[in-house]
Amino acid sequence: MLTAALGPGSVIGILGGGQLGRMTALAAARLGYRCHVYTPEADSPASQVTDRVTVAEFGDSDALDAFAGAVDVVTYEFENIPLASVRLLEARVPVRPGSALLAVSQHRVREKEFAAANRVPVARWRHVTDRSTLADAADAIGFPAVLKTSRFGYDGKGQAVLRAPQDLEPAWTALGTGDAILEGFVGFEREVSVIVARGLDGRPVPYCVVENRHENHILDTTIAPADVPADAAAAARGIAVTLAEAAGLVGVLAVEMFLLADGSLLMNELAPRPHNSGHWTIDGAATSQFEQLVRTVTGHAPGPAELLHPTVMKNLIGEAADTWADVLDEPGARLHLYGKSETRPGRKMGHVNRVARTA
Repeated sequence: MLTAALGPGSVIGILGGGQLGRMTALAAARLGYRCHVYTPEADSPASQVTDRVTVAEFGDSDALDAFAGAVDVVTYEFENIPLASVRLLEARVPVRPGSALLAVSQHRVREKEFAAANRVPVARWRHVTDRSTLADAADAIGFPAVLKTSRFGYDGKGQAVLRAPQDLEPAWTALGTGDAILEGFVGFEREVSVIVARGLDGRPVPYCVVENRHENHILDTTIAPADVPADAAAAARGIAVTLAEAAGLVGVLAVEMFLLADGSLLMNELAPRPHNSGHWTIDGAATSQFEQLVRTVTGHAPGPAELLHPTVMKNLIGEAADTWADVLDEPGARLHLYGKSETRPGRKMGHVNRVARTA
């Protein structure tokens, strides 16, 4: 097992071939590390920037075993990886963050229980497994409420807003699962998030609080720093640090939260990996979230996370990526494209960071 920091030339295994893996591999290359991407997808965004790629299903134990023998440490760029696959790797090579935190982030009920165990407030919720428990949960929570699958939901998929009792049956049928969660609707002032890095030394390094604005349930814009009261910002950073320490994090963790009108905060979701709301750090922070992941999983301490420039990150979704040439000509704009060959509505094709001298 890894007992000392890995030096340049070592190989980082990345589970997943999407844009987060791509930007992690680019950050790793700058520090002299090699990356080996494991993905079921041919010509994935991450595989375009490294010469070491395994194209195989996550359930392929032979491919996983060979992958483990070819890398020095493993990380992942999204949550929906079978836990059995991660545990198989964990028996052969260090995996950071480990399977325990991954298991929490894969299931919304476990997320809520983890938050409660660490005295982090969340919206009212109930675990729902059938029509009867859904009716009981609705009676306890009231309307409006949000019904979500416990697993695999993202960017608004796998959820429905319930406004009246007659919404229960069609929403349950549409979800098509026996494992869901009903959450009380939160009338928030704004959505915010904090990303925190933590290495083997146990020292957490949080970034500033950012504001996230969504369109059609997909993150559209992140503003760094968020224009929130200082006490709320301190509390948000405190929540992120508390959860990172409780999880024994080695890597990076994104914590999404709701800021309420009274200044209080509710945790929404966790992501134990680089996060869309942290893309601003590439151009606006002393160390990007991707470099933090590389540093921490290879056994080094996190870098400084100070804000260097106020930054607005704008996702390029679907045909918005066709504006890339205009972005290149725009002063203060930093273009990041993901190498995806097919443009589809709702698909994240890239992002642009716009940096400024002052807020």
